[in-house]
Amino acid sequence: MEAEYITKHHKHQEIGPNQCSSCLTKRIKASTDIVWSLVRRFDQPQRYKPFISECNLRGDFKVGTVREVNVRSGLPATTSTERLELLDDVQHILGVRITGGDHRLKNYSSVITVHPETINGRPGTLLIESFVVDVPDGNTIEDTCCFVEALINCNLNCLADVSEKIASGNSPTESDLVQVKSL
Repeated sequence: MEAEYITKHHKHQEIGPNQCSSCLTKRIKASTDIVWSLVRRFDQPQRYKPFISECNLRGDFKVGTVREVNVRSGLPATTSTERLELLDDVQHILGVRITGGDHRLKNYSSVITVHPETINGRPGTLLIESFVVDVPDGNTIEDTCCFVEALINCNLNCLADVSEKIASGNSPTESDLVQVKSL
């Protein structure tokens, strides 16, 4: 099923010679309802993304909405401007495009899908996130992909921690977010 989901939902435009792309997966021991309730909140990415300290939405919460996020120290950025490209509550799909900020992720676009799965006989989730981004001058395709994959993997691990804590009946706290000083 994983390959089928990737083929169906994670097609990005043709990847150019100065771009990189990848697709990452994470199995989470929490129901899709719990995971999706966190992922779909374009207005609250800091609930599970440890590198975001604050998020301010411009406009109503709908496709086309722009958010301004403040990035915690430890990354080579302080702000990012992002646009909600796709929000499908039926198929559990979220698409985001970075449109500005003081970082090097130019023409970054990502798609996240959330799929039900059984893990050890219990409701679980298969989360898939794919991206495409320009390779900054002075970087290699491999270095750029490795950097973005490390950020996404950190976010996915924190999402799993928060989701699984909610699934166990506990409330996640700020300390549940892994604080990474640098990559």
